[in-house]
Parts: sequence; C-alpha cells; structure tokens
Amino acid sequence: MKDWWQETFPKGRQNLIITDANGYPVKIAYGEKGTGKPLFLLHGVGSWSYNWRHSVQPLSEHFRVICFDAKGYGFSEKPVSRREQSGHQIIEFERIILSLCDEPVVLVAESLGALIALGLAQTNPHLIARLVVLNVPIFPQRLPHWGMSLLSQIPLEMVQAIDSFRLAHLFAPLVREIMAIERRGVLYDPSILTQEDVYWITYPYTEIPGTLTKVAEELQIAAQEIEQFQSNKPNLISKVQENLGAIRCPSLILWGELDSWFPASDGEKLRQRLLDARLQILPNCCHDASTGASQAVNAAILHFLQETNFY
Repeated sequence: MKDWWQETFPKGRQNLIITDANGYPVKIAYGEKGTGKPLFLLHGVGSWSYNWRHSVQPLSEHFRVICFDAKGYGFSEKPVSRREQSGHQIIEFERIILSLCDEPVVLVAESLGALIALGLAQTNPHLIARLVVLNVPIFPQRLPHWGMSLLSQIPLEMVQAIDSFRLAHLFAPLVREIMAIERRGVLYDPSILTQEDVYWITYPYTEIPGTLTKVAEELQIAAQEIEQFQSNKPNLISKVQENLGAIRCPSLILWGELDSWFPASDGEKLRQRLLDARLQILPNCCHDASTGASQAVNAAILHFLQETNFY
C-alpha cells in the first residue's frame, strides 16, 4: 500500500513541535500542498487528515492547503501518560496556526473539529479570515453513536491495557471490518468507501499504539461535557454557544440533509446566532460530508471564498 502522505503532499508527512495545553512539547503531523493564502483542514473525533483526501487537491489549486492530525489522532504524538482537559484542542490549534502562518487563515473543520473551530474563532478572531464548519455538534443531546458511548464508559486504564497489548493490531482484519460497517453507516452511498479507504482510516488504530486510548479519552471528555451541558453546569459547549456573536468573520455552515448524528435544523439555529453566516444544506449527504459529498463541499467552499472576496 502506497504511503498516503507521500502520494498526497509534495513533501510527504512533515512534523511540527508545539507546546501543548499541558505545557509539554508534542509532535504534530501535517502535510501541505499549493500556494497562496493558507487554508487549514481540521478533522473530527476518531479521524485524521485522511478524511480530507478528496479536498486537498481541488482546494490546493487555489490555496496553500494545510492538513494536520490533532494531538492524539492519526500520526501525531499520543501522550497517553498525561490526561487532557476540556478545550485543550483550541489552545493547541492556535499554536499550530501561529507556527505555520503569519497571516489570517481560512479554517475548514468538520464535526467535533468544527466545534473547536468555533471556539478558536471566538478566542482568537485575528487568526481567522474565513470560517467553514460542517455538521457541528453545537447543540448535542448525547454522543451520537453507540460505539462512542461504549468507549466513553470503559475505564481508561482498561483501554490503555488493550492498546499496550496491541490487540487492535492482532485483530486488524476484524477491526477493519467493523470500522467499514460503521463508516458506511454515515455515508449516503456506502459503496464509495473503498478497501484502501478502510485500510487508511483504521491504520492509526491498528499500527500506532496510543490511538485508541487518546480517542477514548476525548470521548470521555465529550460525554462529560454533554452531561454538564444538560445539567446547566459550566461546560465548553455552553461557553461556545454563548459567545457565537463574537465570531465576526464571514462564515459558511454546511450540513448534510440526512445527518442522523446531528439534525440539519441545528444548522439553521447556528446560522441565526452568527453575525455573518450562510447555511447550505447538502442533499443526499449524511454525517461524513467530507467523504460522502466531497464535490459539493469543495464547490461550496470555493464559491463562498470567491463570493466573500477572499481570492
């Protein structure tokens, strides 16, 4: 199997060292392609840069596209001995942008990554020139998938033991089969998910120790946030909701019409709370828009940026 990073980016996979939210140096994997104004692609929970495989080339014809794996995901470092705090991704994403760019960027983010993007646009408006969010868990009721709920309830020490014994690697064919079934479940046309896609989507879980532990930790944080949100206790979700008016850059909201994880009606609620936002519903699209509706997503991003005089 050819290396996806090498096939996609002129310099292959590169590494960047930032100081994480806990104050420790951490290695971030990224790739970039194209020239011009910077455009960042941020994946969702459990995913990595590969989720943007259909967007890198089309967008790089107009922009300097930067695709990175958040800490704990994909090929980035996974400090399993240190516990994370809610909102750490916002701090770390800011430091990634500052390390790679010296001008405001276009930020395109999906699912949980989109929630992080909204938080960053509030706390650091000077960093974001244009914002595009896809299927955002901004008004969540629960973790949207049974597997997420299950993983969020298993003691982290047990997950770490599974990780350390490389059980996912030992049972890689089974892991790929289960992942294939689940990922096809969030696609309008399941047949577009190839065996190569399944291989790369599951690669960090089967080949890079620590992946399962860090994803489980993030899901536990997310479950706790949702519980506190519903109990009206301090939480990141409420904080982001309450400060949506602070986002002043032109924004585009893309939402799968058939998203079973977060309803498309949430997109309209979000549009009403942002000062300068457009909403586009994607027909024949479920939750995984970057894969399932990539052509429509890419076209919408380029049209939005042209319409708002960004290129």
